[in-house]
Amino acid sequence: MWYNVLNFGMLKGFIMAENIRNIGFGVDIGGSGVKGALVNLKTGELASRRLRIPTPENSTPTAIVEIIGKIVSELEVPEGTPIGVSFPGPIKNGIVTYIANLDKTWLNTNINNLIKDSLGLEASVINDADAAGYGEVQFGNARGEQGLVFASTQGTGIGTAFIYKGVLIPGCELGHIEINGKDAETRAAASVKNRENLTWEEWATRLQVYYATIEHLFSPDVIIIGGGVSEKADKFIPLLNLKAKVIPAALRNQAGIVGAAHYAAVEQKERNSLKHKISEAFSVKSENAL
Repeated sequence: MWYNVLNFGMLKGFIMAENIRNIGFGVDIGGSGVKGALVNLKTGELASRRLRIPTPENSTPTAIVEIIGKIVSELEVPEGTPIGVSFPGPIKNGIVTYIANLDKTWLNTNINNLIKDSLGLEASVINDADAAGYGEVQFGNARGEQGLVFASTQGTGIGTAFIYKGVLIPGCELGHIEINGKDAETRAAASVKNRENLTWEEWATRLQVYYATIEHLFSPDVIIIGGGVSEKADKFIPLLNLKAKVIPAALRNQAGIVGAAHYAAVEQKERNSLKHKISEAFSVKSENAL
């Protein structure tokens, strides 16, 4: 009897450990709110409720990291879970290189180090447009696409990301590409449609110029259009005439959380693999010394 109980306990422990390995945690920092949730890394579905805390008016690095800590604690994120952070600005080696929608003291902040020093957690930080595009390729409408995917997020501006054969190419800021002497997003962002009260046809004409330019320069196989406007994709995507396959995003306001969580899981796996290789190398060296 005790043997069966022991076996059941060991099996239950194995299942719990396996489930934890399939779980990641994503945080999406925005100008109005900080959202976080556990993510099933096999399906891309949220594995917990999504918790949102309003971004404080004093949105300093310390204040935002404190909110991340609250979300981690509230959702009881298991120890060792890969943690990904989607950030609204360009990131270079974990460092913020430009900031628009948060406190200016974020500039030149190393977010990875700040989270580790403040919360004792290893985190992987990724630009929000990169996170959204990466999430779409892993779990959204672009899942399984093996060519070059150009993901764009339509909102106040145009966030962009490139993913090639499932691998993110970070740091693309092609919403600011100059077309006909003007910053592209000042003509073709979804916010411009609303501000200038453009019809779908009028806005699609501007989108055509923007995406045709991207197509001419980079020859993507797939173009993803995300943001809130993707819910009305049938109003404008059929009006575009492009060589690439054009599809609406599927993950919408969960894209940043999901993409960041998966990105963190990949980075954690690479770090662990590197540690294992270093450990093996030292082990062989020690054996040879004997």
